[in-house]
Amino acid sequence: MVGVPSVFIRTSGCNLRCSWCDTPYTSWRPEGEEMAIAEILSQALNYKARHAVFTGGEPLIAPQAKLLTEALRKNGFHITIETAGTVDADVDCDLMSISPKLANSTPVGSFQAQHERLRINLQVLKSLMRFPYQLKFVVATPQDMGEVKQLVKQLEAPPANVILMPEGTEAHVLHERSLWLVELAKQFGYRISPRLHVDLYGHRRGV
Repeated sequence: MVGVPSVFIRTSGCNLRCSWCDTPYTSWRPEGEEMAIAEILSQALNYKARHAVFTGGEPLIAPQAKLLTEALRKNGFHITIETAGTVDADVDCDLMSISPKLANSTPVGSFQAQHERLRINLQVLKSLMRFPYQLKFVVATPQDMGEVKQLVKQLEAPPANVILMPEGTEAHVLHERSLWLVELAKQFGYRISPRLHVDLYGHRRGV
């Protein structure tokens, strides 16, 4: 869905603590305001876009995730849910964008054990694959590909459903990593995703 004008609905709160998390205001230091579904929907409808991305943090831990996706559906939105794939929920969507967290995400410190215990749940991942889905892996080094290939095999996912995305929040870092990442994608028949918002706007909120 790269390049499709979309309304992002971002929940605050996450059960993981990725070391390279680029939205700490939804994870490590959660912030935000409480909004009713009707208010969220009203703001979403103010935009011309009719593609909605329900993201986080971890959106599937939001208590009213089902009600929100139902409201978006009734108002004609195409719904993408961005999730780490650690929890399941009764929701509605057109695309389940699942981003299993590789070992490169595990932080050092007090959250290390919890993060490592929760980051991969094969049963939940397979359940979320009941929707039209993609598996999006955040790759920092070529060595990460061993874990990617293992998970793809365990999940029996076709290569066309697998996306590699370079880790980083600076355009020059993303460009450098993309040069070798695209060759790996070609080798295994995977897709590759840029971080278009970083290329266009830099590492900024609200774009």
